Amino acid sequence: MTHSPSRRQVLLAASATLAAPWLAGPAPAQQAPVPPAITLPGEITRGEQATITRVLSARPVVAMTFDDGPHPSLTPQLLDILAERQIRATFYMIGSRIPRQPELTRRVAAAGHEIGNHTWSHPSLSGLGDAAILSELDRTTQVIFDTVGRPPVTMRPPYGNLNGRQRLMVFRARNLPTVLWSVDPQDWRRPGAGVVASRIVTASHPGAVILAHDIQSGTVSAMPSTLDTLIARGYQFVTVSELIGWPRWDRRRIRLVTRPA
Repeated sequence: MTHSPSRRQVLLAASATLAAPWLAGPAPAQQAPVPPAITLPGEITRGEQATITRVLSARPVVAMTFDDGPHPSLTPQLLDILAERQIRATFYMIGSRIPRQPELTRRVAAAGHEIGNHTWSHPSLSGLGDAAILSELDRTTQVIFDTVGRPPVTMRPPYGNLNGRQRLMVFRARNLPTVLWSVDPQDWRRPGAGVVASRIVTASHPGAVILAHDIQSGTVSAMPSTLDTLIARGYQFVTVSELIGWPRWDRRRIRLVTRPA
């Protein structure tokens, strides 16, 4: 059952043995006290936006990210492509699509991929009030937790539309950094698999966050050559959490704690 975010706030908590993003504020009486917020990697907290677009890295690592799924036929194809190459990616899922594909969502998590928050209904968040933004995020956090047993630890706004004040609000209220990207093949324009592959390969760099969409057939078709070319050039693939120096999301013991609004 999904609780109305207007009545309940979704909080992150985790085992004290693991580094985790904590939300400040008291836990319910029956729960252990919530520790203070940890200091996050520099780029997340630098400035008011609490935003990740890339990570400065001397290592040839990149994070592949896929938005707008899960898609009933394309996401399974993509998972097979990633599995063949032993690559872990990050999937920014639309919350309202998860109840339609719960087994597929669990397959994504079971394969070692990370699931991020991409809002419930994919609106342009910059035009919404704070309460509506948090509602979009909270409903999605709840359904991800209900489906796979752990909540997302980062969010991506649809279209990248979230202004600096709103990003800081989300970070302070839910401790969710905003993850954007440094490589954008504009695959939503459907330029064709070859163009998508060429744009990603050409623009990739150490510490890149690569944007793609697993609801686009051309993107999924582009992935074998894209990934193989980047591998041949020495790139390694990590999830967003790994890119910013956090533990692997699929190995973290994270729970949800709720309190009255």
